[in-house]
Amino acid sequence: MKNMDVLHKIKGGLIVSCQALETEPLYGSDMMAKMAVAVRDGGAVAIRSNSPQDIKAIKKAVSLPVIGLYKVEYPDSEVYITPTMREIDTLIEAAPDIIAMDATNRLRPESATLENFFYEVRKKYPDMLFMADCSCFEDAVKAEKLGFDVVGTTLCGYTEETKHIVIPDYDLLHRMTRELNIPIIAEGGIWNTEQLKRVFEEEILAAVVGTAITRPREITRHFISAIHKEQ
Repeated sequence: MKNMDVLHKIKGGLIVSCQALETEPLYGSDMMAKMAVAVRDGGAVAIRSNSPQDIKAIKKAVSLPVIGLYKVEYPDSEVYITPTMREIDTLIEAAPDIIAMDATNRLRPESATLENFFYEVRKKYPDMLFMADCSCFEDAVKAEKLGFDVVGTTLCGYTEETKHIVIPDYDLLHRMTRELNIPIIAEGGIWNTEQLKRVFEEEILAAVVGTAITRPREITRHFISAIHKEQ
């Protein structure tokens, strides 16, 4: 039986993405666990985390719900957020509360479609909550039909078809909240409190902020770019 209480726990709150790539100075499960403690103390209602090792470390450090994903690149696909059953199986062992995956129309490794892939995932793990990381309204519609438990605007602006869109895409969020019957998480491009207030004007479940809080190198570059624009 699914633990739907998790969605109630995060409703109306801020989810913070605690992630660092291998090329970043803060890379490492110990650092991400400390980051999770810091954002918990700041009021975050949940953590979004990449990789089984980080998820395990964060769950030891805080009792907040964890949205887990596993970024792995494959040579035959652009999909890298939890792309295959191998990543799903490994995440299950780390025991996140929700598993997030790419839910765009792009083919997964070995030319697998989202429909076929998620059918097998749901069949194998019927009690797990799954979040669909979408890039557009059509992705979200399909995700709802396939039986995902929550959808997010995570990949808007990050696919070939949506790279021209300025994020946060408030129009997309507005349409999703009006036309879908599934919990919606606003994610992507939220850099300041005004943008956060704006997304909460829609009937969303919660919002995710990542880079603007937990990636100091990118935050610094963001401020430096403002200096250069003024010159």
